[in-house]
Amino acid sequence: MRVLVTGGAGFIGSHIVDALTEAGHEAVVLDALLPSAHEGRGELSSTTVPDVRCLVGDVRDPGTVADALRGVDAVCHQAAMVGLGKDFSDAPAYVSCNDHGTAVLLSGMEAAGVRSLVLAGSMVVYGEGRYVCDEHAEVRPGPRAVSELRAGRFEPPCPECGAALRPGLVGEDAPTDPRNTYATTKLAQEHLAAAWARAAGGRAVSLRYHNVYGPRMPRDTPYAGVASFFRSALARGEAPTVYEDGAQRRDFVHVHDVAAANVAALAAVSGTETDTGTGTGTDTGAGAGTGVGEPGEGGGAGSAAAFAAYNVGSDEPHTIGEMAAALAEAYGGPDPVVTGEFRLGDVRHITASSRRAARELGWRAQIGFAEGMKEFATAQMRASSGR
Repeated sequence: MRVLVTGGAGFIGSHIVDALTEAGHEAVVLDALLPSAHEGRGELSSTTVPDVRCLVGDVRDPGTVADALRGVDAVCHQAAMVGLGKDFSDAPAYVSCNDHGTAVLLSGMEAAGVRSLVLAGSMVVYGEGRYVCDEHAEVRPGPRAVSELRAGRFEPPCPECGAALRPGLVGEDAPTDPRNTYATTKLAQEHLAAAWARAAGGRAVSLRYHNVYGPRMPRDTPYAGVASFFRSALARGEAPTVYEDGAQRRDFVHVHDVAAANVAALAAVSGTETDTGTGTGTDTGAGAGTGVGEPGEGGGAGSAAAFAAYNVGSDEPHTIGEMAAALAEAYGGPDPVVTGEFRLGDVRHITASSRRAARELGWRAQIGFAEGMKEFATAQMRASSGR
């Protein structure tokens, strides 16, 4: 199978190219080499695979997309502007890169007759995670008040009685509630993919990534994830700066596992069988879990609908403070500093179950937290020009 990987020279995309090649597929790379992820114009081919067809171009350009789609069987859409950004002035750029770019790509796919899509989604579409109140069972707290955050009260209370809540795991059927610009654009991408699948007779999967980390992550950029922030600080000889009280719960998933999830999802949407190296022994052939009609809804193997969303995490929640400490210890210091600062748009706890991906795609994460952080502490990172 020939697969177009948009953003294929980037952090996650380059690992997907490696995994596709290892699985016996042919990858084609399209990447705009945005400075937020690449230093200058950088090297286009950042994978370990030689002789990959690589195109420099933007998914917002219809001619570029049409050229990249020639002879392609499926698309793995990773190109996006990522992270929380600096402030709301970034909104036009996020919407342009993520949503307009996706619309142009999907239009080109329809014209080219390409009917299989895997989309890089994100767990940020959920907003806050799942919470349980002892009195009122499962509840959905609203956005945290600035006055509470300034007072150092970071945990969202029960919206009914104000009591403390217990965080839990979010499933794909949970309501979506994006709380910043980036999250809003990621949910819009899913709706566009679902609309395309229905209109074009295609099949699409969105993989809702958790906090991805690993080799080739960009450093020294406000658009990278928290793992990059901490690792970049350590490389400069500085203490990682931990916001709030460090007790925010996240799911840190290694990029090699994310790449394997993409290979499994491509097999599902295209109706092929592929050894993803996940060790589950599950057949990911035709009909495997690609059936829901709207983003986040339930489905299952053999369902007739054309869109499905899957959480892609390690199912091993840890706090941000624990992650910073593990990286610092593996790197050899300095120890993290907890500042009590906060960022508007951040959520307190978001961890989700990835059991649906294991059941329907035959995928589950293989690299544990301790092993992954030890490797990432000394892994090579890529330079970026920031913005």
